[in-house]
Amino acid sequence: MSARFSSTERYVASEELALAVNAAVALERPLLIKGEPGTGKTLLAQEVSKSFGAPLIEWHVKSTTKAQHGLYEYDAVNRLRDAQLGQARASEISNYIVPGKLWEAFASEQRAVLLIDEIDKADIEFPNDLLRELDRMEFFVYETQQTVRANFRPIVIITSNNEKELPDAFLRRCFFHYIRFPDEAGLRAIVDVHFPGLKQDLLREALAAFFLVREAPGLKKKPSTSELLDWLKLLLAEDIPTEVLHEKNQRKIIPPLHGALLKNEQDVHLFERIAFMTRR
Repeated sequence: MSARFSSTERYVASEELALAVNAAVALERPLLIKGEPGTGKTLLAQEVSKSFGAPLIEWHVKSTTKAQHGLYEYDAVNRLRDAQLGQARASEISNYIVPGKLWEAFASEQRAVLLIDEIDKADIEFPNDLLRELDRMEFFVYETQQTVRANFRPIVIITSNNEKELPDAFLRRCFFHYIRFPDEAGLRAIVDVHFPGLKQDLLREALAAFFLVREAPGLKKKPSTSELLDWLKLLLAEDIPTEVLHEKNQRKIIPPLHGALLKNEQDVHLFERIAFMTRR
């Protein structure tokens, strides 16, 4: 694959992130992406898929997800029911093998992008249980005695919110990149993609208010890039004047429509106390 990934119309990728994507593709290693929630980890896979013209296969991990789910599942309950009903298909076990997302990526008729999203939600053994399959690009189906091999090695993008440590053996097999939270210039570039032509005075005051909230000491959950974009959308929809933002910033009072930025009552109360102490 000769194409190279870079920023797209909908996604601003730093030079380091673009290098990480292209390095992982060249090395044929899974790309492990960490970063705060809301920094565009999942969206990255979608944009890589579009950039390379590759189908996107998304495997969203939950706390109950097992590695086996990504390979296949054997639907024994349905087979038993069909057998009791005298269905002819019950005699063929392959009718009850349900392919998982990894199988889907292996069977793709062109090189696919496989997103394993929020891998840290699963049990600690989950990453280790995928080592062999991701290394060899094949797995064995015991019920049908068949080996499933990848037609094309997929581009594997794995995201983590750092909720738990991943095993060393798994980390050794990945190319790693941490998405740092953007600075003001980076946020301006991201906002420009989503809100082209936004008035600069409004953007200036909005970013000042955003960083005022984000940098408040003791904040339980810092607002993310995606929450900034939601807040800007609301400011525009409600036609909040720049003067209102400027006044709030000068007096260090919680900004309007702060529900898009602060997502729990502790942080709202904290910011209100900080604002009260500042006014005193």
